[in-house]
Amino acid sequence: MKRILMTISIFSLFFGSIFAQNTFDKYFFDKSLRIDYFNVGDAKEQIIAFDEMREEPYWGGPKKNLIDKFSYGNYRFEVVDLASNEVIYSKGYSTLFAEWLTTAEAKQVRRAFSETITLPYPREKVKVNLYQRNVLNTFDLKFTFDVDPESPFIKKDRRNVFNASKVLDNGKSDDKVDIVIVPDGYTKIEMSKFKKDAERFASLLLNSSPYKENKNNFNIWYVESPSIESGTDIPRNGVYQSTIANSSFYTFDVERYLMTEDNKTLRDLAANAPYDLIYLLVNSDKYGGGAIYNHYSVAVSDNQWEEYLIVHEFGHGFAGLGDEYYTSQVAYEEFYKPGIEPWERNLTTLTEFEFKWKSLIDDSTPIPTPSDSIYFNKVGVFEGGGYVPKGVYRPMFDCTMKSKTVDNFCVVCKKAIQDMIDYYCDR
Repeated sequence: MKRILMTISIFSLFFGSIFAQNTFDKYFFDKSLRIDYFNVGDAKEQIIAFDEMREEPYWGGPKKNLIDKFSYGNYRFEVVDLASNEVIYSKGYSTLFAEWLTTAEAKQVRRAFSETITLPYPREKVKVNLYQRNVLNTFDLKFTFDVDPESPFIKKDRRNVFNASKVLDNGKSDDKVDIVIVPDGYTKIEMSKFKKDAERFASLLLNSSPYKENKNNFNIWYVESPSIESGTDIPRNGVYQSTIANSSFYTFDVERYLMTEDNKTLRDLAANAPYDLIYLLVNSDKYGGGAIYNHYSVAVSDNQWEEYLIVHEFGHGFAGLGDEYYTSQVAYEEFYKPGIEPWERNLTTLTEFEFKWKSLIDDSTPIPTPSDSIYFNKVGVFEGGGYVPKGVYRPMFDCTMKSKTVDNFCVVCKKAIQDMIDYYCDR
């Protein structure tokens, strides 16, 4: 009987894989369609304005798991086949604009941010629907447009073309997590340093669980794109460097927040390799970094906390994990609203806690959970997280998403990361 069941299982996996590939090939070519747009507005009103479409040579995403099952992020888009009206691809993501909307500046100023969605290149005409999460945690349709894949206005020229190589090669991108490392602030003569930094990035990321157990499920690329000047911008110090990806400290006037608003250049550079995730590695020893889910992650190359920054920020960008700390400076005002359950898997307001990690808590552990040493190694509901000391709760007393620690993801964060690895690996 066991042999029969095993045979059935093997056949199911085999034919399931063939079916999934046939589904991908039915609707898509093995390359990407990139759609750039502008998110414009302020805290009261936002609009989306189309910019351009570009054909890019690689598709690094899954070919079986074409429909996003996580419902993470402040935005979501769906690709609808016009002939059948079937949703054939979807993905959730967040943006720098969505974070900016929670700052004091957004109450006074209207701004425009460049943003991007990428999808496998459609064979036939499709409709793309873009949704934004509202204050009630549901999605509103914000923008829709039809795409003709044979349109002469889909641009095919390549900008910022550079050589891309692998520091970790585990085979084809179809069933791997592909990370592309984009350098910023490395000059032409510093490209050898960048390669060594990229190699160190790979070793540091894969030093933490559950990444270390999944080493064979990752490809890590690096793009050899030099900057004119070394380093990055530090506006409050009057430092402005000419760098290829235009990164800067003091994003939202928070010193350690190191990001780029030059989305289009970053996407051009990333397009030199197949990728699921973009990681911007900045040539600096000043402490800083940042990340946004399914947008990009950033870390510096030479700070003593580099390993923590790499792993922590990848948790945001890859698995959509929220920050569990609440004592550091941030620019956000009421990032998580009372009575609304955060979409991040490792945070809760106890509004819809049954959908989070409640099943992992022992009956003897109180909810909320006191910060007593007897509970430090147990899953519970510890108050403090999401930048505030009250009203937002985290799964365990400590975690890499809370403190400057490595190889210290809590049980809930590990599961979220593993689920995302399995998703990108088409399992």
